[in-house]
Amino acid sequence: MTPHAGLEMLSTAVLMLDEELQVTYANPAAETLLAHGRKHFIGAPIERALPGNSELIERLRQALHAEAGLNEHDLELEVGGERVHVSCAITPVEAGDARLMLEMRELEQQRRIAREAKILEQQQANRELIRNLAHEIKNPLGGIRGAAQLLERELADAELAEFTQVIVKETDRLQALMNRLLTPSRLPQVGPVNIHEVVERVRTLVEAEFPRISVARDYDASLPELDGDREQLIQAILNVARNAAQASQGEGRFTTRIARQVTVARCRYRHAIAVSIEDNGPGVPEALADRIFYPLVSGREGGTGLGLSLAQSFVSQHDGTIEFESRPGETRFTILLPLRAARGQP
Repeated sequence: MTPHAGLEMLSTAVLMLDEELQVTYANPAAETLLAHGRKHFIGAPIERALPGNSELIERLRQALHAEAGLNEHDLELEVGGERVHVSCAITPVEAGDARLMLEMRELEQQRRIAREAKILEQQQANRELIRNLAHEIKNPLGGIRGAAQLLERELADAELAEFTQVIVKETDRLQALMNRLLTPSRLPQVGPVNIHEVVERVRTLVEAEFPRISVARDYDASLPELDGDREQLIQAILNVARNAAQASQGEGRFTTRIARQVTVARCRYRHAIAVSIEDNGPGVPEALADRIFYPLVSGREGGTGLGLSLAQSFVSQHDGTIEFESRPGETRFTILLPLRAARGQP
């Protein structure tokens, strides 16, 4: 085990520096943030890892000289020709040759992690509330349906049966809605899953349901199998795809890729499977952007607001998450499914 093995899976970028401010260690998150492999700057001066960031390098020198730590909550860095804002911590250490530890976290990543945590917390509360509510509603539905059927038999005028049929059909619709609300409580039935079999099944269903939609495909054939519940993944991706199809102006795209160094709910994974679903519709209304995964929230007239909420619930049970980017004419939902320990992943 390497001396810094505990830092390998952190979502925070970490650089260890010696008394000459040369890099002695960099974790995978630092590679991601600085857009270079660690071999590029280990053993080199900090200027190679952070070129053009004289302000931060001067603070590192001051911390080394004073043997004192430093925290900066919003520091602008130049990385790969772009300006990014990070929170930064400099800590004196004695670990082999290392004398300073530099920790950096991109502020946008912090906001995303906080947003994910908030969504998960809200989902738990909503799921419990909805399950209780659904159970309370289901109980009288059977009585209403049975009473309507008995009433129909007693009616002398056959034309009045039309009204009892309305009661029966609407009761059945509510019963189906309650079943959908209660479905996420089922534990995943985990087994090997080929993600392309899942996505192709969804594509077939979407094109059958929405004949006007043309779905382009861009798949990475080298993706490994993942351990998951095939039916739940089909339902999750189908819910997102249906949402996209309903908004689409006739074109969609399914894309699969491998995502590296992914952070989900404060856990870092070396690899995850990313399934993206794109449409060319009007986009997610800004007013709904922060609540789009909440149950009973819908931007579509007549929508139940359950599709994306259920999708997020199913994906969460696979330790994953759903992200989206949206503007008029281009919306992309990306489902991230970490490759877990069974395949050598954290």
